Amino acid sequence: MERNYDQLISQMTLEEKAGMCSGLDFWRLKGVERLGIPSIMVTDGPHGLRKQKEGGDHLGIFNSVPATCFPSAAGVASSWDRELIEMMGKALGEECQAEDVAILLGPGANIKRSPLCGRNFEYLSEDPFLSSEMAAHHIRGVQSQGVGTSIKHFAANNQEHRRMTSDSIVDERTLREIYLASFEGAVKKSQPWTVMCSYNQVNGTFVSENEYLLTDILKEEWGHEGFVVSDWGAVNERADALSAGLELEMPSSAGAGEQKIIEAVRSGKLPEEKLDRAVERLLRIIFKAADNKQHGVAYDAEEHHQLARIVARESMVLLKNENDLLPLAKEGRIAVIGALAESPRYQGSGSSRINPTKLEDIREEIRIAAGNSANVVYAKGYELDKDAAVATLVDEAVQAAGTADVVVLFAGLPDRYESEGYDRSHLRLPDNQIALIEAVAKAQPNLVVVLSNGSPVDMPWIGNAKAVLEAYLGGQALGGAIADLLFGDANPCGKLAETFPARLEDTSSYLFYFGEEDRVEYKEGVFVGYRYYDKKKIEPLFPFGHGLSYTSFTYSALTFANKSIRDDETLDVQVTVKNTGNRAGKEIVQLYVRETGSRVIRPEKELKGFAKVELAPGEEKKVTFTLDQRSFAYYDVDLKDWRVDSGSFEIMIGKSSRQIELTDTVMVEATKVYRKNATRNTTIGDLMADPARRPIIEGILQQQNSMGDASDHGDDSEMMEAIMENMPLRALINFSGGAMTEEHLDHILSALNAEH
Repeated sequence: MERNYDQLISQMTLEEKAGMCSGLDFWRLKGVERLGIPSIMVTDGPHGLRKQKEGGDHLGIFNSVPATCFPSAAGVASSWDRELIEMMGKALGEECQAEDVAILLGPGANIKRSPLCGRNFEYLSEDPFLSSEMAAHHIRGVQSQGVGTSIKHFAANNQEHRRMTSDSIVDERTLREIYLASFEGAVKKSQPWTVMCSYNQVNGTFVSENEYLLTDILKEEWGHEGFVVSDWGAVNERADALSAGLELEMPSSAGAGEQKIIEAVRSGKLPEEKLDRAVERLLRIIFKAADNKQHGVAYDAEEHHQLARIVARESMVLLKNENDLLPLAKEGRIAVIGALAESPRYQGSGSSRINPTKLEDIREEIRIAAGNSANVVYAKGYELDKDAAVATLVDEAVQAAGTADVVVLFAGLPDRYESEGYDRSHLRLPDNQIALIEAVAKAQPNLVVVLSNGSPVDMPWIGNAKAVLEAYLGGQALGGAIADLLFGDANPCGKLAETFPARLEDTSSYLFYFGEEDRVEYKEGVFVGYRYYDKKKIEPLFPFGHGLSYTSFTYSALTFANKSIRDDETLDVQVTVKNTGNRAGKEIVQLYVRETGSRVIRPEKELKGFAKVELAPGEEKKVTFTLDQRSFAYYDVDLKDWRVDSGSFEIMIGKSSRQIELTDTVMVEATKVYRKNATRNTTIGDLMADPARRPIIEGILQQQNSMGDASDHGDDSEMMEAIMENMPLRALINFSGGAMTEEHLDHILSALNAEH
């Protein structure tokens, strides 16, 4: 429906316009009844609807309506499945329509800078390309149902420690290539109705007041059409925030925020035109929600539960499978050990906590999957609410293990170990779980460990387990999904969306992660996750992109449409994937790019494409990737633009970031001339590298007979060439014997900086 927003805004009082920019209460936006502007509702969260029941607690955390609890983002991203996450988003949108919710607050696209971040379970990946692709399809799915999303938390919000006051000090190139890129693709491809700003500061300015981020980049450069909403309580100074590009303050500030806006407009500090533009952005989304509202909607809770089961089993990652212990035979005596099998950790703690429509019993699902020919026994093994081992529980578990043919031991992080609001201080499992794994392994070598955790854990016990299945936080249907995978009714096909370090000390931000007071310096730069491990040649516990299958795959026939392209052209890359095993399975094919001779410091490889391929035994398929300019580019801070330099680039096809199967090279020609003005301190080597400037410099050097020729210096020729390479232009005056003057240098600079 077309509306005249200018006319509508002209009918509003200053008080009404200012009021629109703050929430009505904790979850609802204000409307203006006399003008037919409705109030709409927003709710958490990324992996399930968390709508507060009428009369529930103030924050709406502990008393929400039943909704499908899907796996959290850490798991979903490990599916690497764009279509599947879009299906999940569609289901979330349907549930929002049924509950009269206009905007769902998610997905979380913050980069996993460190495995210590307490909220990593809610974020997608350490890699910006994978993160933005998955977020884009999540958004697309939800919004296909006429329900908005709010991608969060924008930006550089990578720790919970002092999250409301900390200042992320991050250089422009790192910000662009890593932390903003995680949001950029999703915003451009899927246009989330809203973007949620984070609590923290970035380079000295609260994000809620950061005009560079909220207006210059998000709105003007990326073209975001919706509005920016604060994280709950993230606004520092309301009028400054509105001026910077934050349209909506949440939750209600009981009139304080709008009063500051009114006073700023009346004093002339805030132009009323800026307020009007903010109100228009709000109105467009409010009416979009109203126009898309479906009445009398119901969803099939069981259908959504089955979808949650599919998402869970596609997301779980088989980390280790020594001697093909998995899949298990549906016979014999199977010992299920661990309190997490009885009281599963299926979601994270904090604002995204869901009240599930149902919750599968892991032990019962294993019994069903094992069938009547198997005897499944259970032992608790440890207490979830404490770290100390209980001797009687360990003894009971060891006895069950010793009389079994195989043990499936459930371990992981309890709620108290990771949550919104605080960060982890280490990567260890609770001591009682480690002790249990070691004790059980001595009694039964056929040990499978199933992990339930929202982020990486270290595994000093890895040698004691023949198989390890990373189940992450698998949602309400995790029991059936785990059973499906353990017994081979489904084939594991997830791959890690983050690196599992061997030690916390190996992580790139280890020395300065928490920062000092509120100052958090991102000194590792672009070397986050696998980029760091590759550059430092550090062997991780499990690399980014790793995941095993019950079948095997081979890659062949890597081909390009062209072996040489311009950077304004696209490159189609094809590879053939074959299932060489005896089971149907899915393989995640990963494409990485590396510039072979970069002028700047770049990672050894960067993910630029991926595809999930389903293959029957013996079947093969061609997979096609399309690379564009950004696939080869880095961010040039001086140019304030993405830059491609002419040169060769390796195209690598891998099963993980560390298991590269095929490599070939393409030549890329830069179509833009990236030329900085020459100054008296520009080096001769830099000028000689520019084809347009090289003749000028060669002519000057030929005239400087007093400097001689490097080739005349015998054994010192290499030294002389190096000296010349790194010599600034101004030094020619000193070495010319008076032949060159400052005036000559000015003429040379004019010639060098003329248009070529």
